[in-house]
Amino acid sequence: MTTSDETTRPLAGKVAVVTGSSRGIGRGTAIALGELGATVYVTGRSTGDGELTIDTSARLVTEAGGAGIPVATDHGDDEQIAALFTRVAADHGRLDVLVNNVYKIPDPPAWGGGFWDHPVSIWDDQVGIGLRAHYVASWHAAPLLFAAGPGGAIVNVSSPGGQSYHFSASYGAGKAGLDRLGADMAIELEPKGIACCTVYPGSVATEFIRAWADERGSNLDDAQTPLGVGRAIGALVTAPDLMARSGSIQWIEDLGVEFDVRDERGLLPPPYKARVPQS
Repeated sequence: MTTSDETTRPLAGKVAVVTGSSRGIGRGTAIALGELGATVYVTGRSTGDGELTIDTSARLVTEAGGAGIPVATDHGDDEQIAALFTRVAADHGRLDVLVNNVYKIPDPPAWGGGFWDHPVSIWDDQVGIGLRAHYVASWHAAPLLFAAGPGGAIVNVSSPGGQSYHFSASYGAGKAGLDRLGADMAIELEPKGIACCTVYPGSVATEFIRAWADERGSNLDDAQTPLGVGRAIGALVTAPDLMARSGSIQWIEDLGVEFDVRDERGLLPPPYKARVPQS
């Protein structure tokens, strides 16, 4: 018999790590997993009582019904990533969900122009943090996922930029690499009963995008929200056919329709207008 708690809080008693969750999609995902009852390790470099910090995100996770645990982590430092999972192992000895979300926007952002117009360092920002750090986190997470047994998941937050041009050549390389990484990790994880899925949000009204839009007087009514994206990820990792989806790219808008996922406005995740139909 399914209890009410299992229906409304299917991640109660489960442990999750959401990387890069001081803001944006990471924060929205951490809160959404908290709504489902999870203990969520919130990582990032920003700490303290400010608005965009891991401590504030962790508090919001707890207020949503989960247990938020902030762990200061620079995902450009392998030793700090290792320390994060050592902490999880010491606290729980297991892990049920890893959401690889951390990403570093170059300063200034690498939008427009040619690859020769941007400093070489943007590669380390967009591919080092947006791809390599996910591999390192997954490597450390794997033994803990195995300790929890079949049914766990790795979710990689990617972008339609893995399939068509967005922003810059280095951005596309990082996202296409992440898509390939997820597909191949799924093959290697399948015998362990652990799923690995890639998700494609559309245009998302993160704090960075909202600030950019405000400067230009742009309207973000058609954008997805970080919490809406996070709730779609929550629906994915609790789906009864999760393993059948392993290795696939899951569009946030499709998950919203399938599972009737609503954001804080009561809306389904709006579709991505630039989506390229797949044959």
